[in-house]
Amino acid sequence: MSEWVILAIAGGVFIVLGILSVLWGRKEQKEMDEALTTHTDVREFISHWPERPQPGALKIGGWIAISIGILMVIIGLILWGVL
Repeated sequence: MSEWVILAIAGGVFIVLGILSVLWGRKEQKEMDEALTTHTDVREFISHWPERPQPGALKIGGWIAISIGILMVIIGLILWGVL
């Protein structure tokens, strides 16, 4: 198999994993917000304190994986055109 095919496949995997990570982060954030609304003390819901970094980290990591995947696919396509 050519190098560009492997690079394009790896880029596609990064894109899929990134999308899944972003969706998972959104789901986690929604679940935490819904759980907080059941509390009688709404201070935590309004101020988001204490901070819970997991959903944000999932979303940021997902966007990074998507951008790396897109770059890998583009580079793979460029190499396919050149070779």
